[in-house]
Parts: sequence; C-alpha cells; structure tokens
Amino acid sequence: MKKALLMDFAVDKSTNSITVTRAFAAELPLVWDAFTKSEILDQWWAPKPWKARTKTMDFRAGGHWLYAMVGPEGEEHWGMATYKAIQPKESFTGLDGFSDAEGNINPELPQSEWENRFEDNGDQTLVTIHITYGDLTQLEATIQMGFKEGLSMAMEGLDDILAAQKS
Repeated sequence: MKKALLMDFAVDKSTNSITVTRAFAAELPLVWDAFTKSEILDQWWAPKPWKARTKTMDFRAGGHWLYAMVGPEGEEHWGMATYKAIQPKESFTGLDGFSDAEGNINPELPQSEWENRFEDNGDQTLVTIHITYGDLTQLEATIQMGFKEGLSMAMEGLDDILAAQKS
C-alpha cells in the first residue's frame, strides 16, 4: 500500500492568498530539480491528461519560464513565470500569469506572486508554496478554475516521477 503524503491546501481570503504544503518521498535535490528544470517540469506540471510544454526557460533572477498547458485535443493555454529571487535548494520567488505564446501577460486573467520553499526532512522533502493575488476576485477566479484539483493531480504525477527515479 502506498503511504499517504502530507498535502495541505489553505485559502486565506483576508490576504488574497493560497498556501500549499506538500511532502514528497524524495531527497531535496531531486525535488528541487523537479521544480526548476524544464525537462522535468514538462513531465508533471500539468494535470493528466494535459501536458506541460516549455517554450523557453531561464532559471535565474530576472529570467522567465514560458510554457503551454496542452490539452488532449491539442488546445494550448500559455503561462509565463518571471523569477524574482532564487536561493538554490532553499527557495525561489516569482510572478506568474496567463500569457500568449510570446509571453505577453493577459491582464484579464489572474496573476499571482509565488514563493516556493523547500525543506529537507531526510527521505522526504517538504515544499511550501505561498501564492498571493492582487485582489480577492483573482483569488476566487483561480479557485473556480479548479486550481486545487489540478495542482493536486499534477503533484501526484510528480510522486510517480520521483518514485521511478528511486527504483
């Protein structure tokens, strides 16, 4: 039987934020790479049956990750993350938004600031993601789009990738 891993998803409407805490059954360097290398992100970032596809990634402060979520019928929804600060194997922050294929942010859709923290717990790594929105409308729109369910499914896909790397 597969051991259940910690997953906590908390919405705070008073601060327009979501905090996700998730344990992964892998050592910190593997989990860090899964969040910071496009060839691994493309394997798990989208919830199945969707796929993530990176167009460009420059993982450094001031760099960008431009990617598409590609649906089973070939439909594409683009996103752009701009990295603000990176502390290797500890944390990174950035701005995230929906965009077009050239990376132009769509101001009509939610945009957010992400802080990703990584904590070494021996054979597990704890990842805490704090996401802040400019207003309550953007937070609620993100929740209505199925963000919790989609992120949960994607993280389960990462569990499978990490398990395969260990065997």
